[in-house]
This record gives sequence, structure tokens and C-alpha cells, in this order.
Amino acid sequence: MNLDQFKPLTVYTIYIASTPDKVWEALTSAEFSRKYFSGFAVEMQPKLGGTFIVRAPDGALHISGEVLEYDPPKKLTVTWNVDWPDLVAKLGTTLVTYEIDPAGEAVRLTMSERHDRPLSDDILSGGRTGWPAILSGLKSLLETGKAPQITMAPPAQMLAALKAMGVKVP
Repeated sequence: MNLDQFKPLTVYTIYIASTPDKVWEALTSAEFSRKYFSGFAVEMQPKLGGTFIVRAPDGALHISGEVLEYDPPKKLTVTWNVDWPDLVAKLGTTLVTYEIDPAGEAVRLTMSERHDRPLSDDILSGGRTGWPAILSGLKSLLETGKAPQITMAPPAQMLAALKAMGVKVP
């Protein structure tokens, strides 16, 4: 897979009063991710080429992928494929990259979502709504020990756009 063909369509940068090691652990640990990711659990093989999955709170597979860049505690890139029929075929593979940089008494975490093709704002609206909530929960958990329970409506704009493309959505 040529990573250079993927262009960032969504990028967020936040500063967290923590250490690179703690941010890395929060991003790669099922135990941590359940706390800030609405009960979803990140499970991964900690190596280049390892599997990357996210399980829904009921244990069902929600995201599947592969670890493409693995440089703890600095950079992690994974394929991020939502487990819905036809979604990857219609939208292509999504790459999610986390870059962790020391910033004085804090850490700068930059998350990017990259795609190998242009996508409409309607399609991107789901991630652009969800990522701020996920990253805010991560920040709160690391800084205070508690992640807020953020309630969000399903991404109606994105779901409507996917249905119009013929993607079966839950």
C-alpha cells in the first residue's frame, strides 16, 4: 500500500497534560479506550503488520485494520475499516494516524484521517463529529482520571449519504 497516495481530509490537534507514554497507552489499550471511546475497545498486535480492531461495547467487531506504522510512543498509523457491508468497496480504505510530540509539560496529539480518494463533506461529517468527542474524552481521562459520558446522535448526514451510495448501514 502506498501511503503517499492517501491525503488528509480530517486533522485534529490537541494538547494533553500527560506524557507520550501515557497517551500511547491510552490509544493502544482496550482497558483505556473503553473509558473514553463510549465503551469501544481498541485491540491491536503491537507491531508493524499487526492486526488492529475496535470492538463495540457488546464485543462485536466494529473496525478492522492493520498496523502500518508503529513507532512507540511517537507515531501509529492503522487502516480503519468500519465493518459494514460494501463500505470499504465504495469508500476505500481509511488511514488513521496518531502523532505524539512532547510539548513542555504537555503532549501534542495530532490525529489525521486520510483517504485515497476525494470524499464528500456529507461522508466525512460522521468522523468530523465523532473524533472531537473521542479525543476530548481521551484528554479528560488522562488529565483528570475520568472521561465524560458524551451523548451523541447518530451521524444522520453521513448515514443518508452512505445509503444514497447503496451502502447498507445499521
